Amino acid sequence: MKEKTIDYVLRTTWLAVQKMYNEEAAKFDATMAIALTLLSIDPVDGTPSTALGPKMGMEATSLSRILKTMEERGVIERRPNPQDGRSVLIHLTEFGREKRGYSRERVLTFNDTIRKQVSEEKMNHFYEVAEVINEMISNKKIYN
Repeated sequence: MKEKTIDYVLRTTWLAVQKMYNEEAAKFDATMAIALTLLSIDPVDGTPSTALGPKMGMEATSLSRILKTMEERGVIERRPNPQDGRSVLIHLTEFGREKRGYSRERVLTFNDTIRKQVSEEKMNHFYEVAEVINEMISNKKIYN
């Protein structure tokens, strides 16, 4: 059997996870991107719009589209930041908090189900490998 590359395994696994989450999100008239955004917004204090992109690893233009859609669907509202009049805080509406609860439940179900099938030792190795990959990429140790 031909050996699979690390990036192939990462990519196909992530695509499978993304497809699974999008199928679940569709049941709630949402997308995985909306669900991820809901989980990234502080449910009590809101989150500065400028902090969401880096927190989610997303480009500003993509995030702007998602936030516009979320605002149109009534799951978020934009409010001026009381500490900095130049920025905006993204707050969840009551409907948004409800949708966030569904998203959180789905993520926890996924995690619990995987953890029941994979030993703690293997999970620790998985996290260690992911950490090494991220560290090498962020420190430009692969292509310099």
